[in-house]
Amino acid sequence: MSAIIDNTPSAIVWMQEELKLLDQRQLPQLVVYLQLDDVAAVADAIRQMVVRGAPAIGITAAYGVVIAARQRYAENRQTWQRDLEPDLELLAAARPTAVNLCWALQRMKTLVLTLEGDPFGALEAEAILIHQEDIAANQKMAGLGADLLVADSAVLTHCNAGALATGGVGTALGVIRAGFASGKIDQVFADETRPWLQGARLTAWELVQEQIPVTLLCEGAAARLMQQGKIGWVIVGSDRIAANGDVANKIGTLSLAVLARHFGVKMMVVAPSSTVDMQLASGDLIPIEQRGADELLELEGKRIAAEGAQAWTPAFDVTPAELVDVIVTERGVVWQPSLEKMKSLMG
Repeated sequence: MSAIIDNTPSAIVWMQEELKLLDQRQLPQLVVYLQLDDVAAVADAIRQMVVRGAPAIGITAAYGVVIAARQRYAENRQTWQRDLEPDLELLAAARPTAVNLCWALQRMKTLVLTLEGDPFGALEAEAILIHQEDIAANQKMAGLGADLLVADSAVLTHCNAGALATGGVGTALGVIRAGFASGKIDQVFADETRPWLQGARLTAWELVQEQIPVTLLCEGAAARLMQQGKIGWVIVGSDRIAANGDVANKIGTLSLAVLARHFGVKMMVVAPSSTVDMQLASGDLIPIEQRGADELLELEGKRIAAEGAQAWTPAFDVTPAELVDVIVTERGVVWQPSLEKMKSLMG
């Protein structure tokens, strides 16, 4: 695989026992890092979209456990493991759809139960390992996904599944980066992704940093783009994949999948295996986070909707497996996903 250039600042920085998060709410105008020193602040940062994207949320939560354990151990060396339970629950409740959050917390909790004495070193090492594993998984997925593309491809992506949403170069954007570096992708179209505009503010910003051609469109323009035959692939990330291959991703992904099937455009979902939830039989069981109405009714604190109008604000939708052509993970590639194929992938 060709080398992938990544000039995007890291979304998550752990340095000298401190957690710093790039405040993605202020991009692209400002690059600002928040320094967090207590677990409540970490949970709030996840909830308030300072950090977002399933892999990045999981990594952040792991570091949150390190911070919480250090504090609990300092308070009471005999009861710190029991005292840590409310902190784990606080982190788990921050955002319900991204399975990487609970996956990372369970991994940290399993280690907590084995520790004696000062837990900081062991927990820090585990959180760093989770972070490093995601970086490696991103690189692996980037190569696997790019291998599926043909020369002179134009692709469409939705939301932000790049370096800002992960520990590494990204899931969907990792494939796009690798595809561009190898000469297979010559144009990227990105949905604005309303109401948070992650496509306009974050994906476009990441691609511009690396001089990858990017053209923005509102979600309503995707059908026309596909109708004109201008793209060959829709490439997206995921926050949770059910055992049968149903995919939860940013609201609007289902619409793209339906359009793609109608117009003969292929649909690629790129996500680490930690996003696969084999405990959920189908996407019908995936909890869908409801966001605050102000996110739709207001823009930067200013009302833009008619007074009296209500809002329905699911953060995610679920794309049935039959509308997904291929799922790419660091473990391998699954064409036309099904329960049997996902079981084989996950062992």
